[in-house]
Amino acid sequence: MPETVLTNTFHVDTTPEAVFEHLTTPENYVGLSPIVIAVHDVDRSSPGVIRYTAVERFRFLGFITHDNPIKVELFTEGLSLYGEVRSPGNIRMGYRFDLHADGERTRIEDRLDLRAPWFLLRYAAGEARKVQLARGRILAERLAPAESAS
Repeated sequence: MPETVLTNTFHVDTTPEAVFEHLTTPENYVGLSPIVIAVHDVDRSSPGVIRYTAVERFRFLGFITHDNPIKVELFTEGLSLYGEVRSPGNIRMGYRFDLHADGERTRIEDRLDLRAPWFLLRYAAGEARKVQLARGRILAERLAPAESAS
């Protein structure tokens, strides 16, 4: 099956531990991924593993919507998170977030390994890239230190 790799490195103005906490809470992916509209069936029964179902909403032609349930497995290793998403249409996406202290900030290396049938790969990669870039911006906004009132 054809595949492609998408990478993005960005910074967030908080500690790696705060980013890790945010990214290991499945409910935080609603809105963090602009197409994820719901998260349910969260299973934390195995140490170091979180399984859940997320619902992605796709829009076609501006008015047709399709809700796509995806199965997500998230594993943790130190300050890294990785896993796999299984989506209908035989689309598989491995993902990894490596978190590194960078002064008082966190450098996040975001990697997506996408596999899909040839006729879906270009569309899936385009959508995944949009989400990946938005995730960096949204995460930085969500975790930015609150402005102190003087």
